[in-house]
Amino acid sequence: FLGLYKVVADKTPYVSIEEITRKVSIGPTRFGHPCFYSSEDIKLATFTIKHGEQITFNSVEEVNGTMAVNCGVVRNNQSHSFTLPLLQEGKFYECEDDQIYTLKEIAEWKIPKCRNRIVKLSNILHVWDSSNLLPENFDGCLILTPVYEVQAVMKFRKDIVHILSNLDVEVKDITDCYDISSFLQPLSLENIFERTSKEFPMVAEIIEGPSGNQKPCNLLYPGKEIIIYKKYQATRVLASEIRSDSPKRHFLIPMSYKGKFKRRPREFPTAYDLEIARSEKEQLHVVATKAFDSPHKEILSVSVGDQFLVQQYQTSGVLYEGEKKLIDVLSCEQILSDTHKKVLLPMYMEGGFVEVIHDKKQYQLSEICKVFRLPFNVKVSVRDLSVEEDVLAAVPGLQFEEEITDYYLLISSASSPAESWEIPVYRLNMSVHLLNKDVQTAVPPATKTTVEEISEEQYYMVRRYENQTLHPPPRPPKKPT
Repeated sequence: FLGLYKVVADKTPYVSIEEITRKVSIGPTRFGHPCFYSSEDIKLATFTIKHGEQITFNSVEEVNGTMAVNCGVVRNNQSHSFTLPLLQEGKFYECEDDQIYTLKEIAEWKIPKCRNRIVKLSNILHVWDSSNLLPENFDGCLILTPVYEVQAVMKFRKDIVHILSNLDVEVKDITDCYDISSFLQPLSLENIFERTSKEFPMVAEIIEGPSGNQKPCNLLYPGKEIIIYKKYQATRVLASEIRSDSPKRHFLIPMSYKGKFKRRPREFPTAYDLEIARSEKEQLHVVATKAFDSPHKEILSVSVGDQFLVQQYQTSGVLYEGEKKLIDVLSCEQILSDTHKKVLLPMYMEGGFVEVIHDKKQYQLSEICKVFRLPFNVKVSVRDLSVEEDVLAAVPGLQFEEEITDYYLLISSASSPAESWEIPVYRLNMSVHLLNKDVQTAVPPATKTTVEEISEEQYYMVRRYENQTLHPPPRPPKKPT
């Protein structure tokens, strides 16, 4: 059931900080910082938290022999840190949350223990047919009730056993009678990544491999022994298929991709987008795809098919309701049949433009990232001959959206380490256990990087978290100030 959800704030209060820490997930990840407000002022030694003020819970620690929560509030764009002891009582309510989450994120981080969670469907992902799943007159709200299972390992068995929590069984603690080292210690890729760099390389056996078409290489199946050489961060270019209908395919392209690209025209909905795309290296040439009727005589009215060379941003005076006002404009040259004419386009202009490309050059991926500003439209002109099948070569057009930094482990087969592979830590669900074996060589064989096709859910998560600072500022107002 794939979709993106908003979490509805729980109306039932928590009566102490200790109750919050028992029932709500607080941890180091981006999901583990829940926000609450108190119905009354809380007076601390050097600080008073006002009622209704949003308190972010960051971590639980021992402070001077007492368990407490590290918290923070933001006032006048200034962040203030403090601790609240677990013994602190009051009425604490969950704050409204404007983030959007996947069901997996909600199940792991956003459902308090012993409580249900109401969520509102924000966006259906295009991977399933909602008509067969959702009831008639569905208003978008769902009550989620968690169903738990226990994952266990058994002595002399290498697989993970899944035990439903509603089984009526009696459990007896026999920890003192057994050597725990005789049991497997399943580790996720995240657990491996948390190890110190000195512990690499290591030999591991796969207990549970990734499901479905998640496998980036043919090594990841249960029972396979692998060498994990190192952990590191690597750059990828996030790219999406250019097409008017949905769903679009999404890719993460490594910088080592050996194919070549030719440019494809970009589309710009407003003059403001032309300013963002403007470059000192070449003049942007565009054709208007939508007419614009200017409300000011100082500003050009645009017809479909008008062509412009974009020059620079500036401010200009216009008459507005009988008064002279300053507005943000884009200075351009309009290309006429026998001459060029200097004109001004308002930054807010809700028109439409498509790029005219004069550049026939073929580019490597690294060149494009260095020379041009993303987003940028391309098509593969020469496929990557180092791979058997280049998935990008069959795509009619790609938009390079942004560069991201992601986390990887470098692995190879333990029995025949002819080549090594990069596997993503946070997009691959698999379990391994470490073997007490020496690695013959710490130098990995030649690395085989691949283009990774990601799901719409994974694409959403990458865009949401990796580079939030890259989004452009809000568009300027239409009315002069």
